[in-house]
Amino acid sequence: MNFSFSNYQTENFFDEMFGPSGEIRPGYEHLKNKFENLTHEDLTNRQLATERALLSMGITFNVYSEGEGTERIMPIDIIPRVLSNAEWEWLEKGLKQRIKALNMFIDDVYNDQNILNDGIVPRELIESSKCFLKPCIGLKPPKGIWCHITGTDLIKGDDGTFMVLEDNLRCPSGVSYMLENRELSKQIFPDVLARTGVRPVSDYPTRLLQMLQHLADRPNPTVAVLTPGSYNSAYFEHSYLAQQMGVELVDTRDLVVSDGYVKMRTTNGLQIVDVIYRRIDDTFMDPDAFREDSLIGIPGIFEVYKKGRVALANAPGTGVADDKVVYAYVPRIIKYYLGEEAIIPNVQTYICGEEEDMQYVLENISELVVKEANEAGGYGMLIGPKATEEEHELFRQKIKANPRNYIAQPTISLSRVPCMVDGHAEGRHVDLRPYILYGDDISVIPGGLTRVALRKGSLVVNSSQGGGGKDTWVLY
Repeated sequence: MNFSFSNYQTENFFDEMFGPSGEIRPGYEHLKNKFENLTHEDLTNRQLATERALLSMGITFNVYSEGEGTERIMPIDIIPRVLSNAEWEWLEKGLKQRIKALNMFIDDVYNDQNILNDGIVPRELIESSKCFLKPCIGLKPPKGIWCHITGTDLIKGDDGTFMVLEDNLRCPSGVSYMLENRELSKQIFPDVLARTGVRPVSDYPTRLLQMLQHLADRPNPTVAVLTPGSYNSAYFEHSYLAQQMGVELVDTRDLVVSDGYVKMRTTNGLQIVDVIYRRIDDTFMDPDAFREDSLIGIPGIFEVYKKGRVALANAPGTGVADDKVVYAYVPRIIKYYLGEEAIIPNVQTYICGEEEDMQYVLENISELVVKEANEAGGYGMLIGPKATEEEHELFRQKIKANPRNYIAQPTISLSRVPCMVDGHAEGRHVDLRPYILYGDDISVIPGGLTRVALRKGSLVVNSSQGGGGKDTWVLY
């Protein structure tokens, strides 16, 4: 018996594959025809083959919230998500605008501080941010670039228009899943991929390497990926990207500061490293400059960086733009530096550090999503409509105790796409994390990681909270 979408329910959500009357949306026609020419057994076998391939490739992550680290595969749904060429070009333009302004903002807050002096962003907001690093004041990174790799999280609401949910400028992860999702699509649906006309993403490692090499002062620079180690939740990605770029994967045991340079231990002795793609949080990077208790950093590396003898991507201090309260000011930041309105809007945001907003949040917490300023991965968050009265009260007390540390947003019904569930299609909520590289120019990889809330009714897409992924097809 062939698979069919005939019983698929769009319900009261914006569905990206089907319109409210069940009509197929542009770009999904070939995909629908392909699926409906396959049997249930075919599709089940393809889904199982995908999961086996993920295991055999070692594409796993660790979940630490369960006591001991639990290693899991990233669940992948085999029905791709499709974005039109026009929609992507609009997104690309908006993301480039956002990254350009955020880079100018980071440079300003660590140097001239014009935006603070002019009162566009409150000075106390920046100076109280956990990610504002005083040792970075006065820094001038190579080529004037702070945020070399960004993963910006986007969502669609009821009207099907993209909005920015948050910015990730410290150590954004997930790009390895984007690349492997595409490789799996090529194996499962090579004919549909060709007929549909999908932009490639496989050149990401090449583009990443070119961007990193651009930061160096000499030709043929030595590039390395710095990992916290094999127990890190994203270690697979660190090793995968190093292997794909053809560069060394290093940790604290491999690097040393010697004669004023960062050097790598090799079988032929110490070798100077010119560029480091760091996958270590800022404050763990150098125990001499930041956290004395860090066991995964390289003592003295920050001093070498300040002297311009090594390039770091992303630059230390970029996390100040990751702060979820700073996020609320990004439209004003874009207007201040570029004289333009934000192309991609933010989600409406209430800043609990502002008295009127805090009062509204306290009174309407059952209808809102409340987030801690510097948490990630779906942690430190309250989804009001799904929480208990006790949880509401707990968060009210947290907000009153430290209002600066919280924002709130309306509970948005994220758009949905069909997913394979027990042999048939059911709608699940999704977001999108495109990856942006900033080298000699700003480039947006045509696709990104679509994250899926695989639990029925869930709005949380993070892999550590039961989410999964999909391949994202951007059409020519």
